[in-house]
This record gives sequence, C-alpha cells and structure tokens, in this order.
Amino acid sequence: MPKEKLAAVHGGGWTADASVGFVKTLGVLELLAAAGLILPATLGIAPVLVPVTAVCWILLMAGAMITHGRRGESAFVVLNLVYLAVAAFIAWGRFVLEPFTG
Repeated sequence: MPKEKLAAVHGGGWTADASVGFVKTLGVLELLAAAGLILPATLGIAPVLVPVTAVCWILLMAGAMITHGRRGESAFVVLNLVYLAVAAFIAWGRFVLEPFTG
C-alpha cells in the first residue's frame, strides 16, 4: 500500500513522520513475523524460531505502542498491547512451559 494511502487510513497518520523505506521495512518485518510464528513449527524446521520471533514481535509492538501513545491514539495502544500480550504468551509458552524439543 502506498505511504500516502496508508497515511489516510485511521491509525496510519504516523507514516507522515516516517520515510517510505521505513514504512516498507516495517511491512516486511510484519510479514516475516507472521511467517516466523507459523511456519517453523508447522514445517518442523527450526521450531525454536517461533519463540524468538515472538520476542521480536514484542519489541515491534512496544515501539508501536510508544508511537501511537505519542500521537494520542489510545485505541491503537490498547490494540498493540493485545498483540504484545499474545506474543508474550507464545514466547513464554515455547521457551518455558512447553519448549520445542528435538
């Protein structure tokens, strides 16, 4: 989605302060995170990447919460907090509760 079109969407106003390359990089990171949360465990190839990806997602969501908080977009802060909580649950579950074993 072009940066200008994303900026017009509710919650996308943060893109006005970011470069096109940064916005595209975040989009790629989000797609890689989705794949990293699903594919390793599903395919049985390096399943340890699932909790590692979840930790990376936690960091990404923390940054999103800070960005939306600075802009006064409390609804998006809460939404990102939910995503962060799900990622924390996955990381805790796969690192501590039920780790993947060979």
